[in-house]
Amino acid sequence: MTPESHPCALSRREFLGFAAGAGLVLSSLTTLSGLADLSGTAAFAAEGPVFAMPPLPYAENALEPYISARTISFHYGKHTKAYYDNANELLKAVNPAPTSLEAVFLAAGKDPAALALFNNAAQACNHTFYWKGLTPGGPKAPTGRLAELITASFGDFEAMKKELAATSVSQFASGWGWLVQDGDRLAVVKTPNAANPLQNGQKPLVTVDVWEHAYYLDYQNRRADYVKAVLDNLVNWDVAAANLG
Repeated sequence: MTPESHPCALSRREFLGFAAGAGLVLSSLTTLSGLADLSGTAAFAAEGPVFAMPPLPYAENALEPYISARTISFHYGKHTKAYYDNANELLKAVNPAPTSLEAVFLAAGKDPAALALFNNAAQACNHTFYWKGLTPGGPKAPTGRLAELITASFGDFEAMKKELAATSVSQFASGWGWLVQDGDRLAVVKTPNAANPLQNGQKPLVTVDVWEHAYYLDYQNRRADYVKAVLDNLVNWDVAAANLG
């Protein structure tokens, strides 16, 4: 998968070029830090809405019995949609429009005054990445280069899954568990709330959403059961392999 085809991806060179060409400086994002305060003059582009929420790559009931259609109707149809709607509202006065949500949240994440923009843009990206990384079918284990990197980094596939499960379950409160590419190695990390490993220069390959809205209708407080169900049955390892740099 090329950087351009990644759900939220923008190469470092492209991001720097966009930021310079559009005047995307951190101070400019202060005018976009609240949904109700869009009266300031933005320093970069602007006729929104800018980003359309991608459709699910499968039917709402396709992940059953592991994730119910009811959960997806709320999680995708309401939570994910709200992040896109809010990000688009915040960006409505921005002209010319930014070219990717990734560019937006990487910049906004460095400016405390742009917290609302960061949260919504990053969560839109995180959720799109999550949905595209699941599948109702497909291989139950990676192959090829991804399998080799997993073996080199963790010992074997089961050891990686065990570490990713434990890390995801241990994330305090809301957040995400991730399998990432970090240079020539793979690693397992967790991030709170809307944070994304791209902020630390790591490339996401797989994510598990451990916000309560991702699993509470189906699993209540049994986060570990949900995480195990996702990792054992739903991860699209072909997509994970395509995410490799």
